[in-house]
Amino acid sequence: MDEKRELLHHFLAAIAYRLQKALRGAPDTFPEFRAAPLVRTPHELVCHITSVMGYARTFFIGGTFTGTRSDWQTDVQALHAMLADFGRHLVEGTQFRNTDEKHMLQGPLADAMTHVGQIAMLRRLAGSPVPPENFIVASISSTNLGPDQPDPVSPDKVWPERPK
Repeated sequence: MDEKRELLHHFLAAIAYRLQKALRGAPDTFPEFRAAPLVRTPHELVCHITSVMGYARTFFIGGTFTGTRSDWQTDVQALHAMLADFGRHLVEGTQFRNTDEKHMLQGPLADAMTHVGQIAMLRRLAGSPVPPENFIVASISSTNLGPDQPDPVSPDKVWPERPK
């Protein structure tokens, strides 16, 4: 795999890691938490990220992608499966159709990471903030795009917003 694809593959792993960090320890009510009218719920965001990644995958395989909505756990699993399939195409050297690595990063991959950040922000708004950590030393591996992500290597010792 060339350096550009390796970087994209690692970015997929960062999406998977940060998503699971945002979901780890969330209250059972969190998937349907709505911060305000017309604001997506975490469940809706997970489905949207899957659709964004499904669209990105069409640049490898052609066609279109139409996402569906199921229960929370199934949809989280489906998102990780989509990340893994996109990653597989990167590793196998599948050629992009009508785009390149730069446009994948600035488009759907950046969009997916933005939405993961929204999920983390919704945790705070739902009264269950995500514990901070130093992501520079996080144990993120491009061989792990699934939901079983490692615990933080370097959680912040000082956390002023820690729930009481």
